[in-house]
Amino acid sequence: MAANMYRVGDYVYFENSSSNPYLIRRIEELNKTANGNVEAKVVCLFRRRDISGNLNTLADSNARDFEEESKQPSMTEQHKHQLKHRELFLSRQFESLPATHIRGKCNVTLLNETDVLTGYLDREDCFFYSLVFDPVQKTLLADQGEIRVGSKYQAEIPDKLAEGESDSRVQEKLETKVWDPNSLLKDSQIDQFLVVARAVGTFARALDCSSSIRQPSLHMSAAAASRDITLFHAMDTLQKNGYDLAKAMSTLVPQGGPVLCRDEMEEWSASEAMLFEEALEKYGKDFNDIRQDFLPWKSLASVVQFYYMWKTTDRYIQQKRLKAAEADSKLKQVYIPTYTKPNPNQIMAPGNKPGMNGAAGFQKGLSCESCHTAQSPQWYAWGPANLQCRLCASCWIYWKKYGGLKTPTQLEGATRTGTDAPPRTHMTRQEVQGMSPFTSTAGRAKLLAKNRQTFILQTTKLTRIARRVCQDILQPRRAARRPYASINANAVKAECMIRLPKAPKTPAKNRPIPRPSLANIVKELAVQAPLKLKAPRSAPTPINRNQGNQSRSATALLGKRPFDSVGGHPFSANGRPFPSGMRTTSQSVIKRQKVSQGDAPNPVVFVATKDTRALRKHLTQAEMRRAARKPHTPVRVKLPLPSRPLPLPLPVPLLPSSTSEPIVLED
Repeated sequence: MAANMYRVGDYVYFENSSSNPYLIRRIEELNKTANGNVEAKVVCLFRRRDISGNLNTLADSNARDFEEESKQPSMTEQHKHQLKHRELFLSRQFESLPATHIRGKCNVTLLNETDVLTGYLDREDCFFYSLVFDPVQKTLLADQGEIRVGSKYQAEIPDKLAEGESDSRVQEKLETKVWDPNSLLKDSQIDQFLVVARAVGTFARALDCSSSIRQPSLHMSAAAASRDITLFHAMDTLQKNGYDLAKAMSTLVPQGGPVLCRDEMEEWSASEAMLFEEALEKYGKDFNDIRQDFLPWKSLASVVQFYYMWKTTDRYIQQKRLKAAEADSKLKQVYIPTYTKPNPNQIMAPGNKPGMNGAAGFQKGLSCESCHTAQSPQWYAWGPANLQCRLCASCWIYWKKYGGLKTPTQLEGATRTGTDAPPRTHMTRQEVQGMSPFTSTAGRAKLLAKNRQTFILQTTKLTRIARRVCQDILQPRRAARRPYASINANAVKAECMIRLPKAPKTPAKNRPIPRPSLANIVKELAVQAPLKLKAPRSAPTPINRNQGNQSRSATALLGKRPFDSVGGHPFSANGRPFPSGMRTTSQSVIKRQKVSQGDAPNPVVFVATKDTRALRKHLTQAEMRRAARKPHTPVRVKLPLPSRPLPLPLPVPLLPSSTSEPIVLED
C-alpha cells in the first residue's frame, strides 16, 4: 500500500514508450482534471543518453575532476560503465503527465564529496546528479545548491593555550566591537535615545521629497522610521560617541539637517517589488537566477536583504494564505496500482498467446545481448528489428530503469533516441556513402597521412561453417546488397551450434582447380594479343587562330578528343584494337570520375639511359610532336654520318606494338 502511494516531492519512474527506458521525474503538484483523471506536474531529469556527445564529454571531464578531488577508490571498466547509468542531470523544465503512467519510485540525491560512487551501484533505484541541464540553451552548469560538506569547508581551530600562556594575537584585527553592554547608561536612557532617533527619522522623511511621495501620511513615515535601520544607526552612534548622550544627539542632527536612514524596502519601487514577486514564484529562493533574469541592476546583497524584509510585510502574509488555500484544494497523494499488463516487446514461446505486436517469433539459440545468458523465464525484443536482438528478464528491467545495458556493446548506441547521427539501418546507399571520410577534404587528408598497411580478415572455422549451415538466417545475397547493415554474428553462431549435431556428417567435396604459374599466364596473354592495325592519317587539326572560322561540329562541343579515337578508329591505350563486343569511350558518353590519391596506383618511373637521351637529340620538333600524338607507332631515327670513320653503331631495333615476350622495365 505504501509503495503504491505517491506524494508531492517523490522521484518516480514514468513510462512513455514500451521499448524506451523509463523517464525519471520529480512530482511537484497533483491535479485532478475535469474528467476525473489525475495529472502530475513534474520536473524533468535527463540521462546521459538524452544529451549530445559534446555535453557527454563535458560531463566526463567533470566526473574525472570529482574523482581526483574526492579521492575515489579505483573501479573496473564495467563499474564505470554502469555508473554512467546512475548519473542524472537536473533541469528547470516542467511538464504534465498522467499519473497512471507512474511505474515506481526511485531515489535521487545531490552528489557530495563524502559520497562513495560505488555505493550507488550497490543500492537499487538510486541515482545522483551534480550538473544542471538547460534543454533550450543546450548547456551544462554546476548546481548552485551544493551542500558545502568536506575538508575544504571546515574551520581551522587553533591549538588550545596552555595554562598561564598569554594570547599574543591582536584582538582589534580579529573582531570589531559595535556595542558595550557594560556602559554607564541605563536601559531607560537608551530607550529614550532610541525614541529620539525615531522622531528624527520621521522628521527627516517629512523634509525629503521622494520619501513624502512614497509615504504620504504621518503614520507611514513613522512606521518607516521605526524599522531596524534607524535603530542600528542610533546604537552605532552611541558606540562611536562613547555613550555620551549630548554628543550622540548632535550627531543625529548635524548642521545640514537630520540624518535620513533608509533600508531596501524604501529604496525599491513598486514595479521592482512586483518583478521580485514574479521571480520568486518562478525560481523560488534561487537569488542568483532572480537577479540575473529579473533584476540585473540590483546587487545580490540587496536582493537577499529585500527578501527577508519582504517576509515581514502584509503582502507576504496574503500570498502565504493564498498558497495554503490552493494547497488544500490540491491532492496531497495519489494511489497508483501496480502495472501488470504484458509488454508488447515480449517474445512469446510457441503455443502461447502472442503480444500486442503479433510477434510469436521465438527463436532458439539466441542469447542475451547484455549478460549473454541463454536461459531466462521471459525474453524481450530489443534494438532494431532487423538485428533480432533480445534481452533476458533481469537485463530488461535494468534497461528500463537505468537506460543502458550491464556490459558495453556496440548495439547500445544504435538504440539511443535524440542523438545527432541516425542509425545506418534506415539509410540509403547514397546517405551511407556521404558519411564516408573520403567525401570531405579533411577526411581524405587524415587518411592519406596514415601509412598504408595491408590487413587480412581471417575468419574462424566456426564462422565459415555458420555461413553454410545458417544460410536462411544469414541471407548472404541480401547482406551483399546491403553492406552497411550490421549482422548479429553472435545469434548466427549460436544457431549454428544448435544445428551442427543435426547436420549430415559427410564432408563436402571440393574440386581442386589447377592454376598455372604467373610467367606462363603472361606469355599466353602476349601470344593471344592481336597485331596492331595501322590507323589511316586524318586531316590535321587546325592550331592557327586564323583557321578557327570553321563550323563547329557536335564532337567539338564535347571537348578534347582522347588519343584512342584519333582518325575515327577506336584503339586502346597500348595501340591494340578493342575486341568485338567491347564498348569504347566514343560510343557512349560516360561521366569521368576522378581517382582520389588514396585509391591511385603506385607510380611507375621510367629512367632513360644515355643512349636514349642521345637518340632524342636527333629527333626534329615535328617528329617529337608526331610521336607524342601517336605513342603507339614506332619511331625511326636517322643518325647523321660522322666526319671520321667510327665503328658502326648497333642497329636500332623497331619496337613493335606487341611482342610475344613480356615487357621488362629496368631501373
